[in-house]
Amino acid sequence: MKLNKKITCGVATLAAAFALSSCTGEFEKWNSDSNSASEEDMGRDNWSTGGFFAQMEHNVFIVGQDKGGAFQITDMLTGGLFSGYFSNIKESYPVGSLHNAHYLMPDLWVNQPFNDTYQNVMQPWSTLNKNSEAAGTQAVTALGDIVKVFGMARITDMYGPIPYSKFGTALKVAYDSQEEVYRQFFNELDNAIDVLTEYYAANSSSKVLAKFDFVFGGNTASWIKFANTLRLRLALRVCYADEALARAEAEKSINHSLGFLETKAEHSNDSKYSYLNPYWEVTKSFNDMRMGACIESYLNGYSDPRATAYFSEAKNGGGIHGVYPGLRISNQSSYTDNTSAMNVESGSAMQWMSGAESFFLRAEAKLRWNLGATSAKDLYEQGIRTSFAERGVGGADAYIANSEAKPADFKDNSGGRRDASAVSTITIAWDDNANFEQKLERIITQKYLAIFPDGQEAWSEFRRTGYPKLFTINYNASSGAVSTNTQIRRLRFPTDEYSQNAANVQAAVTLLGGQDNGNTKLWWDKK
Repeated sequence: MKLNKKITCGVATLAAAFALSSCTGEFEKWNSDSNSASEEDMGRDNWSTGGFFAQMEHNVFIVGQDKGGAFQITDMLTGGLFSGYFSNIKESYPVGSLHNAHYLMPDLWVNQPFNDTYQNVMQPWSTLNKNSEAAGTQAVTALGDIVKVFGMARITDMYGPIPYSKFGTALKVAYDSQEEVYRQFFNELDNAIDVLTEYYAANSSSKVLAKFDFVFGGNTASWIKFANTLRLRLALRVCYADEALARAEAEKSINHSLGFLETKAEHSNDSKYSYLNPYWEVTKSFNDMRMGACIESYLNGYSDPRATAYFSEAKNGGGIHGVYPGLRISNQSSYTDNTSAMNVESGSAMQWMSGAESFFLRAEAKLRWNLGATSAKDLYEQGIRTSFAERGVGGADAYIANSEAKPADFKDNSGGRRDASAVSTITIAWDDNANFEQKLERIITQKYLAIFPDGQEAWSEFRRTGYPKLFTINYNASSGAVSTNTQIRRLRFPTDEYSQNAANVQAAVTLLGGQDNGNTKLWWDKK
C-alpha cells in the first residue's frame, strides 16, 4: 500500500460547507489534480456546479492522481475483504500485521471511508446544491442528489447511523438513524427521477453537465435508468426491516417508463477521467491483495468463463487461485506468484454499476412480491447473459443450463496453508420446483459473480440475505467482539468523531441499538 497524507477531520468540522478552515491547510495540495477546476474557474462556464459534481463522481469510488492507497482502505480492505472477493497477502501495514482482515479495526482504517466521503462527496454536494438552486437548475440539483445518495448509501451500509439530514446546519452534526437515512434516500431519488423524467420529456436530446459528467456524459436517460436501478437496489436492501416501504419503492422503479440500466452500451463506468485504476495499483503495483478463496470456490466450481476475465492466471502452475480469508501472513512472496491478481489494466475504467445487476434485482422482486410481467426465471437468466456480454465471454446458454456444477472445495496453491470444503451446494440452472430460499440463493450468488469487483455491495447483500455463503476467516483478532461464524456486520464509528463530535456519536450508538463494534447489526440486517 502506498499511503497518501490524508486530512482527518471529524464531521464536527466537515459540516462547515466548503470552507474547511480549521483542518485543511493542505487542502489544495491533497485535493487537486490536472482534471479538477481551480477556484478561479468556478465562476464561469458552469464550473460553479460542474466542478463540484465531477469531484463527487471521482470520490464515490476514489480515483485520481496517486489515490490507490486511499481506495484500498475504503473499498478493498473493507467490502473487498468482507465479501470474499479479495484477500490480503501483505505481511504488515503501517497499522500493524493484524487489521480488518482479522476483524481488528485500526483507527486509520475506520476513519478514512467516513472522512473521505464527507469531505469529497457531501461537501461538494452542499456547494453544488446551493449554487444549482440559486441558478434555478433543477436537473443539476437532481444529478447531484443521485450521486450523493449513491455515495452515502455505501457509508451508512458500513457504519449504520450517520450525519445526513442535518449536514451543513451546525459545526457538530447530529446523526440520523439508518431508517431515517434510507427514507430520505427514497425521497431524494423519487424527486430526482421525477425531475429528470420531466426534463427528458421536454428535452430528450439535451444533456446536463456533459463536460463534467465522467460517468454518462450528461445523458439524462442514462441517469434516470441508473437512479431507477439504484432505487430498486435500496428498496430490496430494506425488505426484511420494512417490507411495505421496500415493496412500494420497488414498484415505483419497476413501473417507471424508462426502465433500468441493462445493455453493455448503457454500462455505468467512470471512463473519461485520466487516472491509474486503483484495483490495478493495489493488486499489481502494490502486490498487497489477491483473489479471495470465496469467489474462487464459485468460479472454479462452475467452470465459469468469466474467471479469467476477472483474474489473471497464477504465474506458478496456471489457473486462477485465491487466498483463504484472514490468514496471518508471514511470507508475502510465497503468495505473489502462486495466486491470482485481478485482471485489470492500469488505464481500465471503473465500474459504478453493472447492467446485469438490474435483472437480478428484478428477479428477486418478482420472486418476493410477484412484481413485473417477466418471470423470475427469465430475469435470472437474462442477468447471466448480460453479465457474460459485459465481460466479453461466450458460453452463457450452456452455463445457464448447467444443473450439475457446484461450488468447489478450496485448495491452497501456496503450500497447503489452508484448504476448506465448499460452503454451498447451489447449482446454476433455475429450478421452478425449488423453495424460496434456494431460488434466492441462486439469484444472489449469480448477482455476486456479476457485480464483481464491487465488494461493498456484495458485502451488504451477504449481510442482508446470507448469500452467497462465504468462508469464515482463519484468525479472529477481535477478542470476541466480532463473531467468526456470524462474520463482521459493520465498521465501528470513527475515532475522529469521538474526539470532535462526542455527544452526537454517543447518541448514534443509542440509535444503533447495540455496542459500537463489528458484531452489531444494522437496521436493515434483520433476516
